[in-house]
Amino acid sequence: MTGHDRGNGSPTVLVIPQWQGSAARHPRRLAEGAHRLSALLPAAARTVVDVDPSPGQDHDGVRYLDALSRSLEATRTALRRTGDDETLLAVGGDCGIELAPVARAVARHGDSLAVVWFDAHADLNTPDTSPSGGFHGMVLRTLLGQGPSPLVPEPGERLSARQIVLAGVRALDPAERDFIDSEGIGALSVRALREPDPLLAAVAATGATHLYIHVDLDVLDPAHFTGLSCPEPGGLHPDQLRTALHALTRRFHIAGMGITEHAPAADADDSDRVLSRILDGIGFRTSNASGPS
Repeated sequence: MTGHDRGNGSPTVLVIPQWQGSAARHPRRLAEGAHRLSALLPAAARTVVDVDPSPGQDHDGVRYLDALSRSLEATRTALRRTGDDETLLAVGGDCGIELAPVARAVARHGDSLAVVWFDAHADLNTPDTSPSGGFHGMVLRTLLGQGPSPLVPEPGERLSARQIVLAGVRALDPAERDFIDSEGIGALSVRALREPDPLLAAVAATGATHLYIHVDLDVLDPAHFTGLSCPEPGGLHPDQLRTALHALTRRFHIAGMGITEHAPAADADDSDRVLSRILDGIGFRTSNASGPS
């Protein structure tokens, strides 16, 4: 899908109410957030993945690893039933829900794919370097083939470092910073995202023709959006994210998109209005776009 044909139909929405990858204080809010976000979106088809809500057991330095493995298999099963020509919008849940959708995009597009990772965190830890054991901080590293073995994609479904553009990352663990430097992973600060041109140039520099967009909502500044499980100050204004997404979808073929880590708070209606405005900006007509927030 490109920006020029977005109006021809709605995306296929895959709702993945997984919370077990989160190390946040109230992780179960992420399951509620997945359903609430999904309700804002029109869809050509909508599938809710049957995620076991129980926590599971810790293994090999990863919290609830067995539950995450079951969730991954359920998501893969749901994706196998999705048409090859349909544009996928994956809705979480914690960032771990991106494993199967991104792997699917890599398998289809190979080296012609880039991934823009809008997130306050790089998600590049391993079980050995993670301070919390929460898998949502290991997702991108696992997509590179370095993570807990039950969750690592097959070789033909793995990203390479050159395919990644980090956007809005501002809370890095030391091991993540070292890995970014050693692998030469592209990263744009919040300041660099004030205008979309540097982001477009960074994606173009990968040589990609197709793009998967990951949005962890904690890329937003908590002063402007409160429904976050892991807020970090100094983030994007919602209008900046909207503009960036709009520019990307106009420029590149979209292989898929994921939106994660929505943790509804007491002012959930206000958060819905912010989300609606962001999504309307990329051509997803929503049911709650009235009024500024």
